[in-house]
Amino acid sequence: MKIAVVIPCYKVGNQIDGVLAAVPGFIGTIYVVDDACPEQSGIKAAAKSTDQRVQLLQRPINGGVGAAVVTGYQRALEDQIDVVVKLDGDGQMDPALIPELIDPLLRCKADYVKGNRFYNVHTLQQMPMVRLIGNSALSFINKAVNGYWNIMDPTNGFTAIHRTALKKLPLDQIDPRYFFESDMLFRLGIIRAVVRDMPMDATYGDEKSNLRISRVLFEFPPKYLKRFLKRMFYNYLLRDFNVASVQWLVGIPAFLFGVVFGLYRWAESIETDRVNSVGTVMLAALPIIIGFQLILQALHFDVLNIPSEPLNQPGFDVRNTDNPS
Repeated sequence: MKIAVVIPCYKVGNQIDGVLAAVPGFIGTIYVVDDACPEQSGIKAAAKSTDQRVQLLQRPINGGVGAAVVTGYQRALEDQIDVVVKLDGDGQMDPALIPELIDPLLRCKADYVKGNRFYNVHTLQQMPMVRLIGNSALSFINKAVNGYWNIMDPTNGFTAIHRTALKKLPLDQIDPRYFFESDMLFRLGIIRAVVRDMPMDATYGDEKSNLRISRVLFEFPPKYLKRFLKRMFYNYLLRDFNVASVQWLVGIPAFLFGVVFGLYRWAESIETDRVNSVGTVMLAALPIIIGFQLILQALHFDVLNIPSEPLNQPGFDVRNTDNPS
């Protein structure tokens, strides 16, 4: 099997040389993607390296980490690479873990494997508190949005993907910047790819993150909502209509009706100083109770509906297919 590593480079001049030197010998190709870095960190690292496996890919304009990785993915598909590992150039990811990362792909047990820094409690203490809280919250949101209730640490960029799944993804539609990892999980969920976690330590040095909290708070929520609604439509209306579809369609409107009606009558009673009748209270309470129970049952179905059959199968014929965007 042909295995390659994609390393997006943007202001990683102090770390990239060490990362390249640590890439295991069994890796056949190393794609160094310079994302129009003002320091030319990728260009300089590739020029300095004597490793024949290194191939420089230059982007004319800065597109973000997602765009840089997609550039590497596209070249890997052209070169008929079977497994593609994404490795950051800032030294936070240990290349020695690559064999463990790609093992489920080689054994046809998964289509996409990602790191999980939340597995080891002791090393997790190295993670800054803001990142710890933020990643925990994002993990739960991602579970609901993408349907992968079995994984943690969705923003972890240490990943490996099999060609079978990669070829099915609409690479030109994946978010090009910091929402890239979350969008990848959404796209993988749409094609029903099997995703696994690989425990790894949280490592932080002198690198600086370009991701800002304000970006997460203001830019991410609309993107999450859009993808959640798309997943619900694809999985429970377009491709299938099952008991969970009914539970979603009845539970959500019932719950919202009960909340809105209850708040309206409560506000009206305060304004008029009149107590609502028992019937009015029940008319608000019952839809809330019933709707909430239906939503819980639909969520239970969704948890059990995690993809379990890998697209990556021995002898599987990879075909170009159109995917919903």
